[in-house]
Amino acid sequence: MTTTQIRPTTELTALIDGVRTAIAAHADWSGTAQLVAQQLRRHLPSPDVVDTDESGGYQILHVEPDGSFSIIGLVWRPGQITRIHDHLTWCVFGVLQGVEREELFDADLNLIGVSDNLAGDVSGFAPPGDIHRVHNTAGTTAISIHIYGTDVTRVGSSVRRYYD
Repeated sequence: MTTTQIRPTTELTALIDGVRTAIAAHADWSGTAQLVAQQLRRHLPSPDVVDTDESGGYQILHVEPDGSFSIIGLVWRPGQITRIHDHLTWCVFGVLQGVEREELFDADLNLIGVSDNLAGDVSGFAPPGDIHRVHNTAGTTAISIHIYGTDVTRVGSSVRRYYD
């Protein structure tokens, strides 16, 4: 996926403020992911915040000036799948349109869970225990929004490592 320019939108204002409030609670990573997920559920934007004509499908929507979080929009074409991976920090995602299948793995890469996340579903997690793969299993485009506890423009990606 390729990175695009930051696309500011006023539709994200309440969400950004909510994420700031969640982070200000100074919880551990798991607690922060839960608090951010609550804010995303309350302020889940419409799919219009993501440009579906973008090539690559990875769009930076907001990076907090202090680097404490980034909001990314993702467009998932039918059949698109990630490699198995984990993350540098906590992550929260919400499905805005379509279906995203998430497969969870243990440290030995045994499949331990599968969930089909539908539009409106929000989930979050934090390392360790965040090894997963995401797949658009539907025949239509899916759109999701992801919030990571880092400045992805500085670190280059939210992914810590890929697994074979």
